[in-house]
Amino acid sequence: MSTMPAQHGHSEACCNIPPIVSKDYDAKGAYEELGGYKTYVTGPSDTTKGIVTIFDIFGYYPQTLQGADILALSGATKYKVFIPDWFKGDPASLSWFPPNTDERQQKLGAFFQKHPPPVIAAQLPGYVKALSEKHPEIKEWALLGFCWGGKVVSVATASPESPFKAGIEAHPAMVDPKDAENIKIPLALLASKDENPEDVKKFEANLTGPKHVETFPDQIHGWMAARSDLEDERVKSEYKRGYQIVLKFLAEHL
Repeated sequence: MSTMPAQHGHSEACCNIPPIVSKDYDAKGAYEELGGYKTYVTGPSDTTKGIVTIFDIFGYYPQTLQGADILALSGATKYKVFIPDWFKGDPASLSWFPPNTDERQQKLGAFFQKHPPPVIAAQLPGYVKALSEKHPEIKEWALLGFCWGGKVVSVATASPESPFKAGIEAHPAMVDPKDAENIKIPLALLASKDENPEDVKKFEANLTGPKHVETFPDQIHGWMAARSDLEDERVKSEYKRGYQIVLKFLAEHL
């Protein structure tokens, strides 16, 4: 159960999510060069709604690609999902987690310094413009971010230049309640047991627009993306529920 009650029935199944593939997932989309970045693209060609996904620091993992395919194809509304490779083929290594040694901490620190979320967030309006030129049929955009990408969502959606109508953060890194003060669009935040509960609570309080904030108290930072162990039945169940919540939220606000 969540430590915060689900709002507006968001925990109800709203979509026909196919069985979660625990291992050796066969991604449904393809890679294209868009806006100067290699981009995973999935979803129908006739939809008017798009999602830009900011992956975690580990890049294109099967769990993240499966999540994109779920969002693209499972709900009553279909979405075109785009995952750009901000790291140009040089993501972080899962071997750096948990960061419980000086060496691992140094490697992670260097990676975050090389890829600060505000720099990525500043590139998003131009990237979405390039996507819109290639896909003029898409009229509305949402932004989804995992871990490090969650911080990108906070910064990007708080900007007056933001092209997004809705934002979602899954187990976000560096939760800062001050970021929420300038976010006016609908925003969902799905926290793990590893985010600071007080920061999450204050972040929620500072959001002035429509919101859904929920904590998955037995899930680790990363359970909806690269660090998800889908061979664990409990993790698989909460992975699925997380994507159901995202689809429900998008159906209401995009």
